[in-house]
Amino acid sequence: MLLAFDRNDYWSDLESSIPTLTPITVEARRWIVKMIHAARSGHPGGSLSTVEVLTALYYKVMRHDPENPTWPDRDRFVLSKGHGAPALYATLAMCGYFETEELMTLRQLGSRLQGHPSMNKTPGVDMSTGSLGQGLSIAIGMALGARLDRKDYRVYCMLGDGEIQEGQIWEAAMAAAHYKVDNLCAILDRNQLQIDGPTENIMSLSPIYSKFKAFGWHVIEINGHDLKEILLAFKEASRIHGKPTIIIANTVKGKGVSFMEGSLKFHGKAPSDEELKQALDELGGDI
Repeated sequence: MLLAFDRNDYWSDLESSIPTLTPITVEARRWIVKMIHAARSGHPGGSLSTVEVLTALYYKVMRHDPENPTWPDRDRFVLSKGHGAPALYATLAMCGYFETEELMTLRQLGSRLQGHPSMNKTPGVDMSTGSLGQGLSIAIGMALGARLDRKDYRVYCMLGDGEIQEGQIWEAAMAAAHYKVDNLCAILDRNQLQIDGPTENIMSLSPIYSKFKAFGWHVIEINGHDLKEILLAFKEASRIHGKPTIIIANTVKGKGVSFMEGSLKFHGKAPSDEELKQALDELGGDI
């Protein structure tokens, strides 16, 4: 299966693709709760909040090939908030990078699917991440590498909102604007919760839009669960020249599972047997 698109026309059927993407997001959520339950550990909240963005990227926006994960001309994706790995793994498996059955080996000894992404283990993972604050710098290096190699691939980097309290993020933001890294698009998963509480209580991030704009970025703010808004934002980002773009995706932590939505409890807690059953019932049943 080759998920590679012509740069000139891959937006043409944007709205008509949404009905085909919606069931993919539901299946991804089922896999996320199942694999974390099987592992008895993991981060469901911040994985569930990223599903629509990852589905849009891997099924519509990015140029990539599951049969050739290291294809030199592929677009790159960096999951800077590495604890959201279950969502990335579900997306990669459903795209065909490996069998979906392997998802149930999450966090097991010897598994290719560790708690945080490893580029040396998992097909389709472009960069090992997990130490928060580093991913944006890495993504800038990838994007500059494309410029030096005269390649037209784009680089996408997903950040957590608690993560952007890290100083390295803002050094990277300044560098990306200075070097006019316009083949870079960051996505901020703005679910407003981090492990210790609401982001605005721990270290206020507001006004995020104005801060990135002041740093020289093109800024787009959207509903991070609305596929149409997500696709239009990526389309807009692809047409920006001379500056990097960040998409502030307003999301709900634990989206799709009622008792996980907006809950700090499920930042890093696996569902119990009973909670798994309820979650799957809410998502339309087991896979």
